[in-house]
Amino acid sequence: MSVELVKNSQKYRNILIGLIILLGLIIFRYTRPYMSGFLGAATLYILVVDQHRYLIQKLNFKKGLSAILIVLIVLIFILIPLTGIAFLVIDTFSSITIDPEVILGQINDFINSLEARLGFNIFTPENLSALPRAGTNILQILGNSIYSFIINVVVILFVLYYMLYSNEEFEKAITEILPFKDENKEILIDETKLIIQANAIGIPLMAILQGLFAYMGYLLFGVNSALLYAILTAFATILPLVGTMIIWVPLGIGLLIGGDLVNGVGLIIYGLFIIGGVDNVARFLLQKKLADIHPLITVFGVLIGIPIFGFWGVIFGPLLLSLFILFFNMYRHEYVPGSKAEARVTTRLKAKKMKIPGYNPAKPKKKQKKNEVQSE
Repeated sequence: MSVELVKNSQKYRNILIGLIILLGLIIFRYTRPYMSGFLGAATLYILVVDQHRYLIQKLNFKKGLSAILIVLIVLIFILIPLTGIAFLVIDTFSSITIDPEVILGQINDFINSLEARLGFNIFTPENLSALPRAGTNILQILGNSIYSFIINVVVILFVLYYMLYSNEEFEKAITEILPFKDENKEILIDETKLIIQANAIGIPLMAILQGLFAYMGYLLFGVNSALLYAILTAFATILPLVGTMIIWVPLGIGLLIGGDLVNGVGLIIYGLFIIGGVDNVARFLLQKKLADIHPLITVFGVLIGIPIFGFWGVIFGPLLLSLFILFFNMYRHEYVPGSKAEARVTTRLKAKKMKIPGYNPAKPKKKQKKNEVQSE
């Protein structure tokens, strides 16, 4: 091939790459409101694709029938309950009437009694006047989010169906486009599966556990609408650093302001040692059980992910940070002489022992075939 033909081929290749990037940016800009739907579909795909393969290969289901069945199961057991909880929260908050004068009156009485005992001023009514407005702003945010949530649920269903229906072509295209050698491609796919599964399974389990303990505490200390606040506490587990404190601390302060000192102090102590303790222990144990992801990756990944991806940032934030570390380790492993870096973020051996669904250890094909012959 002549030098001129090589140059033309390279030029056409660069033009094609430029057009792909340009069109991709345009598409991304106008589909960003539905990005939660695409990310949710990708997460659910990782969780259910093995069941889809089982239905097709073992039970001889048609691809379309299997995809429809799994999408219906996801809708009934995951998406409808989530939508119902969202409507419950919105409906409950929308029925709450906020009277700033009553709220400020109760707060002023509590602050005045506290200042009388301490002998100096803590707050002024002007500073406290922002509290009722904060409650109204939260209600407005929740109301605006429900429409986006429902639209993205529809997007999840459509995208998940077509991902399952064309799963072989989809996975082949992803594998072909990755700019790595085969070994690193398999490592990247394994790591991505493990991280998504760890967060998609671990976070809901942790939220349910925390919500149950919170519900018992709210009942014990006489909190009104204990079930609603327990649900909000479960959702608050996704918030890094503050976590469930954003729910039970205001509830405890509310009881104190209302004059119920025993239950107010009791709820704060219960939240600090029981709810907070369950949060810390469950977060550590569940994440370590499903995949050995460093706690700092989870915390800072959520901090990064929520502003970028919204709700699904609790899964894709840690994934984004883990991929950065993975690529960094791959570079050290491949191109830095004498480096002892391992091209991994999680502990695959531990994951293998746990038999995580969808886990497929990356072995060279020749060795794997040899092992199969020996086992026979």
